[in-house]
Formats: sequence, structure tokens, C-alpha cells
Amino acid sequence: MRDEDELKYPGPAGESGPVLHTTTTRVPNGLEPGQLVVSRNRKWNGKAHWVVPGRYLGEDRHGWWIFQGTNEFCSRPGAAFYTRSDAVLLVPRQGDWVATFYDSAHPGGVRVYIDLAVGHEWTHIRPAVTEFHVIDMDLDVIRTEARGVFIDDQDEFAAHSVSMHYPQRLIEDIQAAADGLYHAVKAQHAPFDGTDVEWFTKGRTI
Repeated sequence: MRDEDELKYPGPAGESGPVLHTTTTRVPNGLEPGQLVVSRNRKWNGKAHWVVPGRYLGEDRHGWWIFQGTNEFCSRPGAAFYTRSDAVLLVPRQGDWVATFYDSAHPGGVRVYIDLAVGHEWTHIRPAVTEFHVIDMDLDVIRTEARGVFIDDQDEFAAHSVSMHYPQRLIEDIQAAADGLYHAVKAQHAPFDGTDVEWFTKGRTI
């Protein structure tokens, strides 16, 4: 999708606004390593989804990295838990997704968990506090020790495509993005080639 293309989405208060594909807003000026970044997801219909706190690490050619440590409180409507292992989140410079990386400490053996997502937006809340927002589009590309690489929640995506009235162009874009990410993770193309290791190291010393 071209950078200038937009789709309209229903916001949490019933408003509508643009969803930009394949572009992400540069992080706010003054965001420094170690500062709090709260990742907030919502669904296409505006309903709240996961909220995950973390610490900003920095950026590289792939995008912006956030450390999400062990024992952080994560929640969504109807569910909450304390994290049991460290993770690093990558907000890509381009693409309808965000990726969370785990190492061998993850209790379920997950190594890569990619959420297909649109509407990437950084919001400066107050000094040293920033929120990162995306709209979760159901599909996930996952790599685990036991199953390898697979695309998850295809039934949910199909159901929400109807119930939440996803535009046909959006459906096609998300499906294509999921397929491309599946092959990239399977082939261990950057940044799915171990790039996350140095960010884990930085996150544990920040």
C-alpha cells in the first residue's frame, strides 16, 4: 500500500480517523533510553485490548526497541497477568505489524510473536512517559520451539472481518503481510535473525 493511502477506522468514542499503512511516526523528540513506554492495543471497533508497560531502548535500521521486563503487569478487559520472562518489542519503520521477541526463559517456548497491526502512533503523555498505540488486526505470526513458525488466529480474523466490517483492501493487505512475515521468520531474515539479542542485553542493564 502506498504511503499516502488511508483507511477510516471507528475510534473509541465513535469518531473516525485515518489508519496509515507502511509508515510509522518517528518517536517524540526527547525520548531517551530508560524512559517509560506504555504499549496500548485496541481492536478495529475501538475496544481496548492489551496494555503492556516497558522501557525505551533505542533505534536501529529496523525500527524502535522497547524492553518489557519480567514481573510487569499486563492487562486487557477481562484478563491480566504478571510477565514471567523478559521480552523486547520492535516497532518497525515500515509495515503493518509489531514484533515481540523472547529468549529461552519464556515458559511456553515462544521466541517470536508478531501481531499484525495498523495505525502506529506515538503519543507523548508527560515528561519521560510515552504511549505507543496500534490497532490489533487479529492475525499473529509465531515461532515456538515446539511448533516452529505458524500463522495463528485465522478464524478470529475471518470472524472479525465480518463483525467489525474490515474493508476488503485491509483484509487483503493484512493477509499478504502475514504471509510475508511467515516466510521472513522461517528464513530468519533480519530482524528475525538474532538481532534482538543485543537489545535484550541492553534492556537488562538499563
